Amino acid sequence: MSRFRKGAIAAGFSAVALLAVVAAPALAGKLGLGREAKPEEVTAWNIDVRPDGQGLPVGKGSVAQGETLFQERCASCHGEFGEGKGRWPVLAGGAGSLKADRPEKTVGSFWSESTTLFDYIRRAMPYGNAQSLEPDEVYALTAYILQLNDVIKDDVELNERNLAGVRMPNAGAFRDDDRESAERAFWGHEPCMKDCKGEARILNRAQIIDVTPGNKSAPRVE
Repeated sequence: MSRFRKGAIAAGFSAVALLAVVAAPALAGKLGLGREAKPEEVTAWNIDVRPDGQGLPVGKGSVAQGETLFQERCASCHGEFGEGKGRWPVLAGGAGSLKADRPEKTVGSFWSESTTLFDYIRRAMPYGNAQSLEPDEVYALTAYILQLNDVIKDDVELNERNLAGVRMPNAGAFRDDDRESAERAFWGHEPCMKDCKGEARILNRAQIIDVTPGNKSAPRVE
């Protein structure tokens, strides 16, 4: 090894060691990057709404107000009545279709919580201009979409006090994730790594059983 390389390695090691010593106090507490977020910045990001309604902002909106907003901001993608346009999501309908071969997972047929609808509209809609809606507008749009699905009547006004009490048609079909208890029996087994019982054998090959067609028999794709 050349003297230059030895010197470079030694110098590099010293620099790393010095950096570690200098950085140690910062790593023990904060990382020393950037600055602490201001309270108003935290508030701007803290917009999640829980199923029980915690996090809902003060506001109100009616079905009638929501219909006007929907036609202006949402109908170009979701259709005038939530039927969807092109490949954009369908928002209404699908009642009783979840056990069918082609279930229609709309707000009315599938979603379990009314507050989730508010949370999603507030956070992500309109597409391309997310978080541009005021709380009153989100309440109004939520009301209109729920009315399209026959969840509430057309004279209802939603607000931070009554939205969480709206019962969704499919709410009873959801349950908590119970895999921790239901599948616990499968977790404790140590995997076999040596002298395991059983033997892995190749029973057949795709080219023999003609699963993969050859060039001559393959269907023509236009």
